[in-house]
Amino acid sequence: MFDPRINALMLSIAVIATGALVWGGVTTWRRGERQKGVLMIVAAVVLLGNVLVWTV
Repeated sequence: MFDPRINALMLSIAVIATGALVWGGVTTWRRGERQKGVLMIVAAVVLLGNVLVWTV
């Protein structure tokens, strides 16, 4: 597919983005914007699923 170093970099960025999305989703949820918070958490789950597919 790609150079293994770039592949590892892409996976690392995806995992960091997953954490940021979960954190932002929970923060947004607590501020009262529940729909945006849920959408961010769903996006994090989808991104984490993609990471799991890429690593298998």
